[in-house]
Amino acid sequence: MIFRPLAVGLLLALGCGPAAAADLALKPGDFVAVVGDSITEQKQYSVFVEDYLLMCRPAERVRVAQFGWSGETAQGFAGRMENDMLRFHPSVVTTCFGMNDGGYAPMTADKAARYQAAQTDIVRKCKAAGVRVIVVGSPGCVDANTFRKSRIEAVMYNETLAQERDIARDVARQEGVLFADVYAAMFDAMVKSKEEFGEAYHVGGGDGVHPDANGQLCMAFAFLKALGCSGEIGRIEVELSDRKVRVSQGHRVLSSGGGTIELESSRYPFCFYGDGKSPNSTRSILAALPFNAELNRFTLVATGGGAGRYKVTWGDNSKEFAASHLSAGINLAAEFLDNPFSKPFQKAESQIRVQQQYETPLVKAFLHDFPELQKAVPEETDALKRIGTRLLEKDQQLFDDAAAAVVPVKHTLKIELLP
Repeated sequence: MIFRPLAVGLLLALGCGPAAAADLALKPGDFVAVVGDSITEQKQYSVFVEDYLLMCRPAERVRVAQFGWSGETAQGFAGRMENDMLRFHPSVVTTCFGMNDGGYAPMTADKAARYQAAQTDIVRKCKAAGVRVIVVGSPGCVDANTFRKSRIEAVMYNETLAQERDIARDVARQEGVLFADVYAAMFDAMVKSKEEFGEAYHVGGGDGVHPDANGQLCMAFAFLKALGCSGEIGRIEVELSDRKVRVSQGHRVLSSGGGTIELESSRYPFCFYGDGKSPNSTRSILAALPFNAELNRFTLVATGGGAGRYKVTWGDNSKEFAASHLSAGINLAAEFLDNPFSKPFQKAESQIRVQQQYETPLVKAFLHDFPELQKAVPEETDALKRIGTRLLEKDQQLFDDAAAAVVPVKHTLKIELLP
């Protein structure tokens, strides 16, 4: 294939690589504002981030709201952020700009200076408003095959986006805030997944710019890593000789006997859906993205059973493992993509989508127009303030509904020695 040497060469040239581990930046009760352009307004990676923070629970009851705006640039957002985002009083803000800032053309000195100034402006305005945690996200990449249906054009614009990535990283360092390398997460996954599925498999979307679920999961991965999420969802330790069971926080043993363990968990593993070969599927990108290994470890350790092979049944599905594998620990979330949490996860996610769907008109139409409405009818300022308060209360209620949809899940594990 032509793609691999070209993509790997560019990847190395642009200095992409894994980020260092970080401490968890979130605190219980945080409000995370997810800010960006039309890619954010797709309400995919923002939903995945909210899925993770509500269900995987790295910190308790963290609220998320999305502030995507199609066609937006860093400079454009800096000019409207006080009215459209800071009125929500977020404690954490993640930004993702650059796709439109680059103008879909080669980088220039003026363009770079404008992007750097706007990113710095956003960070400083957040600091002045009391935002505790700021994550400057880089833009992602465009797809090597679908962007303008031209490999040469894709290489050109990925060079621009990579330079913006470096600017965003430098702004984060200079301002002492966090950085999410969205570009590296997407580009690396694009290289690996095209090797697996062929060049027609896109990570940057059918238009090369707006990712489907696969690329959006890469984006969520980058932001969750930047926030310092450890990936420790839970740990179940079973002593097979006497069937003693120990579990980590967020899980409890309801009963244990006869080779069967009944548990109840308030922390979910992240769940994946869709065709394992489709770009519009979170499952298809797993071979190219270390999401399970780094963010989604729900570990079963079974020791003391002697040699041989065992059948592990989790819910309705079973797999066989060597005793040595079980004693080292298996990641249930990775081994059982269909598991007892799949349906509860999907149900809660549907409520999260209701909330985030509301936030697009809330920000782009209702709240954004308030300053002009107040100018037009100043005598109705008090009425407009009451309406604004009510709109924000409705968003809070929709979040509360999403949080309430995350209920403890009862599930069963069975470990059997095979003949």
